This record gives sequence, structure tokens and C-alpha cells, in this order.
Amino acid sequence: MRKHFGLAIALALTTALAACGGSETAPTQQTAKTDVEKPILKLGFIKLTDMAPLAIAKEKGFFAEEGLTVTLEPQANWKVLLDGVIGGQLDGAHMLAGQPIAASIGLGVKGDLVAPISLDLNGNAITLSNKVYAMIEPTLPKGADGKPTHPISAASLKPVAAKLKAEGKPLKMGMVFPVSPHNYELRYWLAAGGLNPGFYLPGDVAGTTGADVQLSVTPPPQMPATLEAGTIDGYSVGEPWNQAAVTKKIGVPVITDHDIANFNPEKVFGLKKDFVEKNPKTVKALVRAIIKAQMWLDADNGKNRAEAVTILSQPNYVGADAKVIAASMTGQFTFAPGDTRPAPDFNIFFGHYAGYPFYSDAIWYLTQMRRWGQIPEGKDDSWYLSTAKNVYRPDLYMSAAKSLVDEGKAPADAFPADDSGIRKEQGKFIDGVTYDATKPNAYLASFAIGLKGAQKVTPAGVK
Repeated sequence: MRKHFGLAIALALTTALAACGGSETAPTQQTAKTDVEKPILKLGFIKLTDMAPLAIAKEKGFFAEEGLTVTLEPQANWKVLLDGVIGGQLDGAHMLAGQPIAASIGLGVKGDLVAPISLDLNGNAITLSNKVYAMIEPTLPKGADGKPTHPISAASLKPVAAKLKAEGKPLKMGMVFPVSPHNYELRYWLAAGGLNPGFYLPGDVAGTTGADVQLSVTPPPQMPATLEAGTIDGYSVGEPWNQAAVTKKIGVPVITDHDIANFNPEKVFGLKKDFVEKNPKTVKALVRAIIKAQMWLDADNGKNRAEAVTILSQPNYVGADAKVIAASMTGQFTFAPGDTRPAPDFNIFFGHYAGYPFYSDAIWYLTQMRRWGQIPEGKDDSWYLSTAKNVYRPDLYMSAAKSLVDEGKAPADAFPADDSGIRKEQGKFIDGVTYDATKPNAYLASFAIGLKGAQKVTPAGVK
């Protein structure tokens, strides 16, 4: 993966700011592909920096090289985006990794969706309000420089949550959607620190039964304003909305998802299953274009990130100040004014097989849905794998990848040689638990907080 490249990006940013244009860039080598079934497409996205592969595929001409004319259309929130794909108003979209999985099992809304490519790894953080951070800051371990030692444990919030609960006003945290990585990462962090984030009852979208911390949904761009208004005490969100809190001086990011569940898949590209079946050449062209964009984003230790930041800052994409986007997307992450730390793996688009849609990644999300009661009944291990295979499609990804390799446009070793779709056992979680995708029930049983076995959630709690 790329090395610390923040300095190089900073030096290049001024040039990129001056050079950026808003129209689609003509590809340097046009490939006349006229055999795709549907050459004109409308794709949806949410204004977050991890939609970058789609923006880059358009602006750098990678869609055009594949014979595709693509319109990228921002959506108001994740529900609107999901409904747009299921309803056919959108041909595909930048989706939360958990969305197509949840739709396949009828969690929230039912829809037969396919994820032929993952868009990125990592990219989220958890931010606390200035008020709450001031309450925990004196208790945090400090380094020789006087700055807090990272990662910060959620255990530091236990006395704050207890104090607020005694005063009749529980600690409140925001996340972006019930089946979002942000929800599961926030819950994972809280539970690892001994705080119960609450369970979902059947048909319940709040998930606050037995909660020590009250979680609620807020659309990403509204997070800073909601925090500033005091409606929530913190939030879990993607960029640039944690950096926006730093810039506005209304909050302090305390941990990134890199330190909660390292190399966690964050977004995927989602399509309806029948669209995939009817338009196989179009899907292959889409995946090829996105892979090219991902390669461009991670090329040569991030040499293109400054240009990517400028493209994303345009109002038709993320629409945030370029400096705010650069604060997390250029190999570093700012936790507070004067506290910027190296974060070379905060946004990964191609390295570490970021684009490959591993079954094991889908299974991890299913375990978290079960852990917190969104899946109300226990399932056997085979169910997790078969459900993952119904949605995540590494076969489609590898078909596109191999065609690029055969044409000399991508190196063979950039893609997995193992076609099982299962990563090896994964560690580096904040609680020290190891994840083995072949044993999801044993994994669930390892947690002190969370459903396991045949346990169910009732209004009175877990039984």
C-alpha cells in the first residue's frame, strides 16, 4: 500500500486546484466499444469522498473508454438512493456495503441486488462534540508530546454516559443508516469499551432496546449542523464530515475505522440482479471503468490524490472545500487543530484487493446484523455463506479484472489468486477478537455484548 504521501500531495494541491475543470475529460486512448447493451446510464451517489471511483471514472474518461455515457446524480439520503436503484430510476449506485446484503434478506426494504465490485476500504471516523470530548480528555492517556494516545477506547465514555443517564438525558450518537458500516463500526467500538449500543426488535428501526448510548440516523452532510445544534453528542460518518467538525471547531474525531475494524469494506457498487442478467457486457464495462479509476486513485503512492481532491470539491460531487477533503484523503488525518497524524490507509481504493467483493466481507456484515438483532433468529453457518454468495459477485469482478490483465492494462498480482472469496482469519480489531468467516456463529459467541446462538430480543431485553 502507499507510503506516507501527505507532503507530496500538499505540494501538488495548489497546482491541481488551478488545473481542474468540471467537464468530462476525453480519454487519452479512446476504445470504441459499441457492443454494450445499455450505453447511456444514470448512477446515484451520496456526497462523500468515497464516491471518488465514480467521479474519477467519469472525469478521467474511463467510462467513455468502455463505451459508456454516464450521468452521476447525487441523492438526498441512503434510503432515496436505495429506492432509486430498486425502482429502476437509477441503473446503479455507490452504496453502503450493508445495503445490498440487507435488501437481499428483506431487512428494511426487499430487493434483489448484486455487488460486483467494492469501492473502497476504511474511510470513516467517530467524532465527539467539544462538550463531551472536554469531559473525557483529562482521563485519556497522553504521549510524550502531550497529545492523546490513539486509538481511544470507548471505555472513556462510560462515566459520561452514566452521568447523562442519571440526569435523564442519555448520551446520543448519530450514524448514517441502520445497515451502514458507520452503524456497525460505532456499535463495535462502543461494545468493545463496555457500552451497550442497544438491540433491534423485529420491525424496529431505532435499535435502542437495552442501550447505554442512544443511536439515531442523520444524513452525512447534516452531521455537523446536527452536532452543533446539540441534537447529538457525536457521530460516526465518512469524510469530509469529520474534518468539517474540526474546521468548524465544533467537534473532535477520536478514532478512525482503520483502528476499529481494519480494512473494513465501506462502499460497494450496487445493481439490480435483473439488470446484471440482462446487461452482462454493460456490467463488465462498468466494473472495468471503476477498476481503472481505483488504480488511478492509488497509483504511485497517491500522486493523483491532489487532483482527485479538486475534482471531488466541485459542487456536482462532494461540494466541500478542497482543503477539508484533503485533510483526510491525502495520507493524513486531522484529529484537532495542531494534531494531524499520518494515515496512509485511511482511504484505500485499490490496494489490499480493495475492489474484490469478498464473501467474507458480506458475512461480517451479516454477523453484525445478527449481533444487534436486525436478524432476529439464529442462523447456521451455511446460511451466512449462501446469503453472501447471492449478493457479492467476485466472479463478475474477476472477469473484468482478467480482461484488463490480458490487455496489459493491469498487473495480474493486483488481484487475488485465490478464488474462494474468503479472506484469511482477520485480526486488528480494536477488541482483539479474530474474525473467521468460515465460523460466523463461533465469532458471534466470542463477544461479551451481542446476540449469540438462539438468543432473541424482547421489549424487556435479551432472552
